[in-house]
Amino acid sequence: MTGQVEITAQNHGFCVDPDSLPSSDVEVTHLNLNDHTNEGLRHRTLPLFSVQYHPEASPGPHDSHYLFRQFTETMKNWKLSGALRRGQAKA
Repeated sequence: MTGQVEITAQNHGFCVDPDSLPSSDVEVTHLNLNDHTNEGLRHRTLPLFSVQYHPEASPGPHDSHYLFRQFTETMKNWKLSGALRRGQAKA
């Protein structure tokens, strides 16, 4: 956790129980300060992450750009690593 705070639009119809996840595979990345529910997670070895809020919503247009950059970089890296495994690209 970074210690940073984001103001987000919530949808608390459901949430992921962090105790239901294997801590060796998954880590919590975002925590709701009001009710302490899991707001985000990432897999430790696979290119998977998620947030449990609306990253495109208010308060501002740039608050969550880091999530979209992370997603785009993950796709690029995954594509490159697949090409490297198939011998189609150079490192």
